[in-house]
Amino acid sequence: MTIGSIPLRFKVEIDPDQCMLCGRCVENCSYGVFRKEGDSIRVNSRNCVACHRCSAFCPRDAISIYEKPTDYRSHPVWTREIREAVFNQAKTGKIILAGMGNALPYPIIFDRLVLDACQVTNPSIDPLREPMELRTYLGKKPSSLSLKESADGTVELITKLSPNLQIETPIMVGHMSYGAISLNAQTAIAKAVSRTGTFMGTGEGGLHESLYPYQSNMIVQVASGRFGVDINYLERGAAIEIKIGQGAKPGIGGHLPGEKVCADVSCTRMIPEGSDAISPAPHHDIYSIEDLKQLVRSLKEATEWKKPVFVKIAAVHNTAAIAAGIARSSADAVVIDGFRGGTGAAPRVFRDHVGIPVEAAVASVDAKLRQQGIRNQVSIIASGGIRESADVAKIICLGADAVYIGTSALVAMGCRVCGTCYRGQCAWGIATQKPELTKRLDPEVESVHVENLIHGWTLELAELMGAAGINSIESLRGNRDRLRGYMLDEGLLNVLDVKTVGA
Repeated sequence: MTIGSIPLRFKVEIDPDQCMLCGRCVENCSYGVFRKEGDSIRVNSRNCVACHRCSAFCPRDAISIYEKPTDYRSHPVWTREIREAVFNQAKTGKIILAGMGNALPYPIIFDRLVLDACQVTNPSIDPLREPMELRTYLGKKPSSLSLKESADGTVELITKLSPNLQIETPIMVGHMSYGAISLNAQTAIAKAVSRTGTFMGTGEGGLHESLYPYQSNMIVQVASGRFGVDINYLERGAAIEIKIGQGAKPGIGGHLPGEKVCADVSCTRMIPEGSDAISPAPHHDIYSIEDLKQLVRSLKEATEWKKPVFVKIAAVHNTAAIAAGIARSSADAVVIDGFRGGTGAAPRVFRDHVGIPVEAAVASVDAKLRQQGIRNQVSIIASGGIRESADVAKIICLGADAVYIGTSALVAMGCRVCGTCYRGQCAWGIATQKPELTKRLDPEVESVHVENLIHGWTLELAELMGAAGINSIESLRGNRDRLRGYMLDEGLLNVLDVKTVGA
């Protein structure tokens, strides 16, 4: 079987009447689609991944990209994707890698949940004229407070409070490591979160020295590979997150291809240059909740009990029971990553077939913790498939305290979701370490775009809360009365603990 027997995924065409042979398409395409020959531009459509860099920089709009110009005979079972996966594995005998999140057409629960709004007897609140409290505290909350009044009338708090993260909006940027994305991309996010009063995750790749000025808005991650982890790293974060699992690949470790491990990445991660950074599937010191508790307490001890410690797990069928154990492990928050979570590299079979939606997982975790009377002992952070402010409002109604966004932040910086992050050829300078490509991303410019995204979502969240007659994010959390399900089956409505529309 030759490569020519597989139909083109994308067809690139150049309008000769519009093209002025400026060569910008040749300069901007990192996948080798275009080449200049004499007085014409030649096109190799087979290399195209539809990153749209060429069409975005063409001054005459001369470039058109068409998806699936020639397709296989249609078949409901043997789809194009299935057949091409078979072709690829028949030729290579290897695991097929993929980027971004789940690509199969599962129904999106968010799109079948609608939010309530106040009308006559329960007036709405105008967020333009009334104060809206969006400040959120992540960490353990005491079940009660003990106060002592002094003779002079001052009141002293006796209850010892656990360290909490204060965020001005319940929107944070999730963990994307240096290596998976470029330093310029990380810098842009760091600048954005520092200006919006929120936090970002470092990912499992350590913290580059140039990001130290933003460390007060960083959550450092301890993953199974322990890349870049030392006491200096732990002390620089405002919080620490133990990564047990990831929504895009539950049950396996991380994978950074060696092509993306440049000299700077190798120094930050403390691994050899050019080597694959493959995290083991389990933490080799965690095989029970008791082991997890030991690591949580060890990290707290190492940082003098001044920082909250989070635990990140992938959304799976027994997430609620796992989260209940985490709540009792001395952890301050549990991060639940749904099966639509993005990634730089994952086996396609894991990305598309393992895990469950974050909506169902968060609802079940919130319900379990409330049933056991320990909801105040741990905050819930939801991630994986948060696409817009309405998703933020809905997942908070289902029980989350805050959310991580990832892909949406990359899209704000220019990502076209072409899903080839693992190749390290990102034409937008995001998921690459090649100097000629990373310089395309200006951290100052793109930080404004990420900042605008967070600010815009926060404004919309305030509007949604006001429409529901709610002026505090605390009143929205777990408030399922503000949700109704549309075209959801009874079993799923029961899991979500949400009534159907009209009820």
